[in-house]
Amino acid sequence: MECTINWGGPDGMLFVAQTGSGHVAAMDGAVEGGGHNLAPRPMEMLLAGTGGCTAYDVVLILKRGRHAVTGCSVKLAAERAETDPKVFTRIHFAFTVTGKKLPRAAVERAVQLSHEKYCSASAILEKTAELTFSVEVVDTDETPAA
Repeated sequence: MECTINWGGPDGMLFVAQTGSGHVAAMDGAVEGGGHNLAPRPMEMLLAGTGGCTAYDVVLILKRGRHAVTGCSVKLAAERAETDPKVFTRIHFAFTVTGKKLPRAAVERAVQLSHEKYCSASAILEKTAELTFSVEVVDTDETPAA
């Protein structure tokens, strides 16, 4: 895996990431830090990437278990250290998983497996942060797309 980060130039703090898979993502800083607030902060991208990593796992685990999952969201609330380096010290993952007759135990197990076995991003962040999780299961009559 590789990624190249390019600075947007001397009049700001905009950076553009070009990934090895051919995608781009922009990052910027706050105005008080020399940025123009045009894109997420790099640490926000780290948090978002972690949320995407674990949500991906949860959906994949539920689908492989042949559960009728139709939606998954996770809201991450993080706290950071007050001094440099301002690492994450606490992160709470609030999952909302929607599906037809989803067993709560299956959803909780998928979240647990993501955290304990599959999610590389949360495995890295748990070195500095206390990770906590909550799960809400919403039943729907909707049938998942094939």
